Amino acid sequence: MTHYTASHWGIYEVAQGKAGPSLQPLSGDPDPSPIGLHQLSPELLKTRVARPAVRRSWLEKGPGSATHLRGREPFVEVGWDEALDLLAAELRRVRKDFGNSSIFGGSYGWASAGRFHHAQSQLHRFLNVLGGYVRHVDSYSLGAGRVIIPHVVGPLEGLTTTHTSWDVMERSTELFVTFGGVPAKNSQLSSGLTGHHRVRDGLHRLKRAGVHFVNVSPVRDNLDCGGAFDWVPLRPNSDTAFMLGLAWVLHDEKLLDRAFLARWCEGFDVFERYLTGESDGQPKDPAWASAITGVAAGDIVALAREMAAKRTMLNIAWSLQRATHGEQPFWMLVTLAAMLGQIGLPGGGFGLGYGALNSVGSPYQRFPGPTFSQGRNAVEAFIPVARIADMLLQPGAPFTYNGRTHAYPDIRLVYWAGGNPFHHHQDLNRLVKAWQKPETIVVNEPFWTATAKHADIVLPVTTTLERDDIGYATGEGRLVAMKAVVEPFGEARDDYRIFAALAERLGVAQAFTEGLLEPEWLQRLYEESRTKALDLGVVLPEFDEFWEKGLIELPAEPDGVIMLEAFRRDPEANPLPTPSGRIEIFSRTIDGFRLADCPGHPTWIEPVEWTGGGAGGTALHLLSDQPVRRLHSQLDASPHSVAGKVQGREPVYMSPADAAARGIADGDVVELSNSRGRCLAAAVVSADIMPGVARLATGAWYDPDPESGLERHGNPNAVTLDRGASSLSQGSVAQTCLVEIRGPVNELPEIAAFDPPELVGR
Repeated sequence: MTHYTASHWGIYEVAQGKAGPSLQPLSGDPDPSPIGLHQLSPELLKTRVARPAVRRSWLEKGPGSATHLRGREPFVEVGWDEALDLLAAELRRVRKDFGNSSIFGGSYGWASAGRFHHAQSQLHRFLNVLGGYVRHVDSYSLGAGRVIIPHVVGPLEGLTTTHTSWDVMERSTELFVTFGGVPAKNSQLSSGLTGHHRVRDGLHRLKRAGVHFVNVSPVRDNLDCGGAFDWVPLRPNSDTAFMLGLAWVLHDEKLLDRAFLARWCEGFDVFERYLTGESDGQPKDPAWASAITGVAAGDIVALAREMAAKRTMLNIAWSLQRATHGEQPFWMLVTLAAMLGQIGLPGGGFGLGYGALNSVGSPYQRFPGPTFSQGRNAVEAFIPVARIADMLLQPGAPFTYNGRTHAYPDIRLVYWAGGNPFHHHQDLNRLVKAWQKPETIVVNEPFWTATAKHADIVLPVTTTLERDDIGYATGEGRLVAMKAVVEPFGEARDDYRIFAALAERLGVAQAFTEGLLEPEWLQRLYEESRTKALDLGVVLPEFDEFWEKGLIELPAEPDGVIMLEAFRRDPEANPLPTPSGRIEIFSRTIDGFRLADCPGHPTWIEPVEWTGGGAGGTALHLLSDQPVRRLHSQLDASPHSVAGKVQGREPVYMSPADAAARGIADGDVVELSNSRGRCLAAAVVSADIMPGVARLATGAWYDPDPESGLERHGNPNAVTLDRGASSLSQGSVAQTCLVEIRGPVNELPEIAAFDPPELVGR
């Protein structure tokens, strides 16, 4: 019987050899990702946390001691009982003196795959049985999109899992226009697990079927359709203006579908006055759009005409809403699709992230997978996820979110599990200062990441390959019995065992464990999911059969999926979950918020940092995209990730013109800088990057020089901007960033990102 396991990058078959187990891609996967094959590499073992460790000043002098030394000070390894006793006492103290609203359950990140050993669920359940915690909402990936789209069409999660499937587009789509590409690197994965990788094959099938692809993006190589496509390079952060120019042509040449706008949409008349310039005196015509975007007006006109003449799918990458005013391109894309009138038809309409995840465009039936209940959080306070530094630096300060005003709580203890804020967050120099504010920071972590190095108490946890679990992700068509492959490293324990031990010390063990051990939980979660699946017509075997078989394939929709098909067929019987039940091109709700940076309809608003109008001077616009060789910062020390670096540093891509103007050659180490910080990276000169733009992927483990603060490894968040997308969403704005690049840098500091901290005795 084949032994399976799973990760975000795919399902694996476990092979046993003389040198021990190894991972092989799932048989039949048309495009397996190589990332997860390296999870057992010895290079990763060197970065593992072996024993519980406590920062020396915290251990010797107590909570709040020498917090400025976080990330610099040695750790003292202690036994599990001592570590758990210290942590239980600290949780007891903070709750007694400051209340549960002083605890931030910061577990943001992808963690490890598996439905039971899901770090965030484990931590949040534990904190909830203690009385609650301050939580986050939304994500760094989709902060602005998650807030704006429910006002316009409905919850983004529901749309993401019901996107028109690739097979339907192969039969019906004639033109595929994508803003920001369809990056294959992002589609290597899905949250939870990935089944068969379908995106590359889907794109290639569309091309063979005769689909014309147009990639509107500052970079060319974020689309591979297996053949030729048109590349429209435009200035970063100007996509909304480009789409407005397209919309103006549709309106001016009477190519828009007024019948669709009248029956299926709300508020086009208000937007129309803005588009034509009636409301503000500025028509959003192609000449206006050309001046902002750098795209020729004639090209805008030609594309608009082709869109109206063909069955057209409009797609947008998630990266476009990770910018100042990031709500606007998402809202404008839906508006443009509505003007074409093809929403709900086979092969037409819009996509909010084809290529963002492997699951987008899946034909598989949806049902709730196994879920470890987090319980109820008694604390109402929250923050938008990307505002953590604001919260720590400005306790009590007001912030707006989705039309309401809230206040940042005063956090005394941060407990993190399953994530790496020193990867996700922007302006890491500012985060380092904010990170000094809490009295205690606790991290459950398998590896000595920067987050672990900046903690006070570090508890070593197992990885996916060191425990049993159940793998499932919506839209991936598989249920996997994830059987442990190797023994736990060092003294690592799984999160459940850690929190059960803490719960015992704090008198809430029964509430947390319900008297069940890990195998009993796995069976319970599976049977609960099996019952839900049966209600939806999906028949799953009993648990013992599933565990023995190891892999269950789920049914697909025989005719594929068409997003918003039922709404298109009968909008009165199948209204959208918006105030009007229709697509809200003008939102009275948002207009009623009276936000200067997010009006009631899609609007072009100039970014706070950009190269338009000569505002950037000699600076380049830095794009910080997802990496090719890892998921965010996961497995950065693996040989697969390291092989993609140049001189040990993350590559920064530049156009030949920009490199020549700075005397930079391919392979040179260069310095990126602005008022927020500095980092080193290695130049790759590429014609796939338009002039005025540089690209540096995220995920290099944060590695600042302890004296100068220079980030040595190539982490772009040393220089990115930390502010909210708008007062509506407060989302991340990582893609709004200008930097100066100089080089070559000849005296290179050593990289210490993968070195464990100093471990000392008492």
